[in-house]
Amino acid sequence: MSISIPWESLFGGMLLGVSATLLLLLNGKIAGISGVLTGLLVPKKQDYAWRVLFIVGMIFGGVGGVHYLGAYVPSEYNATVSTLVIAGLLVGIGTRLGNGCTSGHGICGIGRLSVRSMIATATFMIVAAITVFVLNHLL
Repeated sequence: MSISIPWESLFGGMLLGVSATLLLLLNGKIAGISGVLTGLLVPKKQDYAWRVLFIVGMIFGGVGGVHYLGAYVPSEYNATVSTLVIAGLLVGIGTRLGNGCTSGHGICGIGRLSVRSMIATATFMIVAAITVFVLNHLL
């Protein structure tokens, strides 16, 4: 059996870890996407610029990944618009109930050894596994 190392994924994970660590060390901020976006919707003057740069960097990083690295982006979905809207609303509700998203809890919280984040991330993963099982085997 041969082992294949997904170098792009490894490099991307390292970039996420380094960027989250730098944001925490240099700004004292958590790199959770839901918190970054919430801060843009309820802006504070001294706290606005880095959030805009963060989101712009995410967008252009994704575009750059597709353009320069040939990353695959699905262009067809087997879901209706109403299903996507409901799914988006459920994700938003879950983010509010969980007091953060997978990036905030999974990347930043676990790195800070936060018990709350470890429980939240375990919950995210268990619910995701159940969802995949139900969609692929029961529906």
